[in-house]
Amino acid sequence: MDEDRIPRLARRYFDAFQNADRATMEAGLAEDFTFTSPYDDHISRAAYFERCWPHAGSFRFCDEMKIFAQGDECFVLYQTDGKRGGTFRNTELFRFRGDQLVSVEVFFGFVPGAAESAKAAEAARDA
Repeated sequence: MDEDRIPRLARRYFDAFQNADRATMEAGLAEDFTFTSPYDDHISRAAYFERCWPHAGSFRFCDEMKIFAQGDECFVLYQTDGKRGGTFRNTELFRFRGDQLVSVEVFFGFVPGAAESAKAAEAARDA
């Protein structure tokens, strides 16, 4: 069994998004693919390309991803650097069928220490 298969497929997804490589992304997503995030509730493949794909290529994924795979699923913890500045850190749950991505669930988060900075900025704005 190829223990690196699922992490390799997940990295392919991130590489395609970072490089705005739509052909690779289209080939890697199952026809019944769904995408869920705090802003998108189980949207279809077509809706993903309409809503999310316009952001492709707007940030780069930092090299150090943590990928925890089990069976045909994996969690990926990553941090990004925006091409216009800023950064964020998310965790995503990927589910694969064969070599195609069937679903992604995104969990948003702050980089370590950023939550306190955000709270301080909000408090200053409200003062």
